[in-house]
Amino acid sequence: MKIAIIGAGNMGGAIARGLAKGTIIKTEDICVSNPSQGKLDALKAEFPAMRITHSNVEAAQDADMVVLAVKPWYIEQVVKELPLDAEKQMLVSVAAGISFEQFESWVGEKMTVFRVIPNTAISQLESMTLIASHHASKEQEQLLLDIFNEMGLAMLIPEKQMAATTALTSCGIAYVLKYIQAAMQAGIELGVYPKDAQRMVAQSVKGAASLILNSDTHPSVEIDKVTTPGGITIRGINELDHEGFSSAIIKAMKISCVK
Repeated sequence: MKIAIIGAGNMGGAIARGLAKGTIIKTEDICVSNPSQGKLDALKAEFPAMRITHSNVEAAQDADMVVLAVKPWYIEQVVKELPLDAEKQMLVSVAAGISFEQFESWVGEKMTVFRVIPNTAISQLESMTLIASHHASKEQEQLLLDIFNEMGLAMLIPEKQMAATTALTSCGIAYVLKYIQAAMQAGIELGVYPKDAQRMVAQSVKGAASLILNSDTHPSVEIDKVTTPGGITIRGINELDHEGFSSAIIKAMKISCVK
């Protein structure tokens, strides 16, 4: 299968790297287009077999899958210039907020279209990736899941959940990082060196995520395991609740859910 990636920015470049490191797509079957040369050169230096070009049309013309990794306001212009074939190609958009209805108005009703929302951890092959499909077969949906599961964890969702789940994952990763930053600051005030505090907190977050992902458990169950009656952890948990920690997270998620 040949894949064209339109755009070599943070997300397009990360997807290209993830595909090249995976087992499903051959590196020589990946073609990346971008207007500037620097990001293309960086990809080529890492993966000499990867094809690069300045022409979106050249990249897309023989691709089985065309990945649109450009800003949302640039999508319509890019799509309308591409030589797309609804019978032979799939279109994959990573641009937030562009609906299937909009794509239909640009490429017609027969085109198989996917909306894919990764988060920035895709550069570490640890993304939480959301996938919605339009006019796709079960085989095509499974292919997308297989591809993005190699770059973290992928889930197939209905389009109507895109806004809510984007708040949880694409925006949500920033809120997790904000917690890491705040905990680091506390550690520094308590006398821990910044780099040491960063590693300690980051590994603790990674460990907490692993407990949830790898076990049939729930956050409340795991919290109970470390909150000894009269102990120091429950004092901290209660202080978080007194200061509105849970409420602040819920409000942040809700305000990020722009439909």
